[in-house]
Amino acid sequence: MGIKVIINGAGGKMGKEAVKAVKEDSSLELVAENHRGDNLAKNIELHQADIVVDLTTASAVFENVTTIIETGARPVVGTSGLLPDQVNQLKEKCINKKLGGIIAPNFSIGAILMMKYAQDAARHLPNVEIIELHHDKKEDSPSGTAIKTSEMIAETRKKIQAVQSKHETIPGARGADNFGIPIHSVRLPGIFASQQVIFGNEGETLTISNQCISRAAMMPGIILACKKVMGLDTLIYGLEHII
Repeated sequence: MGIKVIINGAGGKMGKEAVKAVKEDSSLELVAENHRGDNLAKNIELHQADIVVDLTTASAVFENVTTIIETGARPVVGTSGLLPDQVNQLKEKCINKKLGGIIAPNFSIGAILMMKYAQDAARHLPNVEIIELHHDKKEDSPSGTAIKTSEMIAETRKKIQAVQSKHETIPGARGADNFGIPIHSVRLPGIFASQQVIFGNEGETLTISNQCISRAAMMPGIILACKKVMGLDTLIYGLEHII
């Protein structure tokens, strides 16, 4: 028997892809598909699940992950929208339960590498802005990936060097500000997920970008997280910690 996995949010577009990916991996066993209105805690207990992959909504994710941890399963979270204080609370719950967990703002391997390369570039090019583009059904803005990218850049660069506009004719024109890094969010039909990290220097720019054209791009990262989380005894934030 493989690692017992429940997909929470199995009826959604990402959830359906995850169901298929888990079924195709011989080391994992899909024991249940949890949908809106189902009793998540009951399903975890009934199937003795090792892992719950949460692919639901920003409005429900904190409550879902709390339930997963308190019921004794390991959370693998692809749902964005968790606030820093909520992440810290969930980390404490995992420590108390001695459970591993993974919260990943993005499961795309390419996106993880984009964030890592952007972090490296920030050592040499401190002037940077982020543009992230997602489909029009995405609840939260900016994306978890953009927030995580700005956090990683802020950890690296020695000084904040954001370019400030003297006057915004329309408030918000310069985007959201996170650690002095402007983040611009685009929500349009016809887009799945894309991000550009643009660095500026005297006489040059450097753009590091990732474009995911379908949800299939996230599946290798979800499968990897399901396997790696079994060896953790705490909750980690970001797939870069296990790649």
